[in-house]
Amino acid sequence: MQPVLEISTTADFALWPVGAHESYGYLVLNGKLTPAEVGTAVMRLAECNDFEPEEEHGPCPTDPLGRFLHGLLTLPELFAAGGFRVSDTTTGTVFVDPGCCNGLETWRDWLDVLDGTGRAAFGHDPSSAAERVGAVVRLTFDADAPDGSPVIELPVDQVRGLVAGAQRDVRDFLGLAGTWAGQHLPEHATAVTAALARALDLAPPP
Repeated sequence: MQPVLEISTTADFALWPVGAHESYGYLVLNGKLTPAEVGTAVMRLAECNDFEPEEEHGPCPTDPLGRFLHGLLTLPELFAAGGFRVSDTTTGTVFVDPGCCNGLETWRDWLDVLDGTGRAAFGHDPSSAAERVGAVVRLTFDADAPDGSPVIELPVDQVRGLVAGAQRDVRDFLGLAGTWAGQHLPEHATAVTAALARALDLAPPP
């Protein structure tokens, strides 16, 4: 299980260094990313929220950097395109793939699967889903597939461990991003780090 962020494109972005990345592919978030990869992730998280907030959130800055960061820094609810992807590291088979409209900020839905409602869906195209059935969690790659979908069942305790590992990866990324922001966005570092924490539904690092 890996936390992944969908990247649209990095072409023509010049506000800070970013890495080349396949358009509409996934960037795996963890504490081992290069500075350029962290820059790519921060760019995408800002881009996901790059639209004009309501007036009560303050006037939009006129400088390019301030304008690009404005939504990320001021919107009360943030979106982070992606989610927790589940795959077999040996065969490469994907069992849960975050679909359209799914966000990393909803990663706690996995906790509901384990201890709450017992079911969660993760976007569409594909419509991946997880459901607790007794002592196992059933993972369906595409619940809306007309001809059926690959399904795998994993013990609840194993899924709990996978979720905890993915959560650590997100926290490690946030710590890395805080350091990155101090180096590349010094005037906005504290606000950006706090916004990233909100976008990932985590407490900001100390």
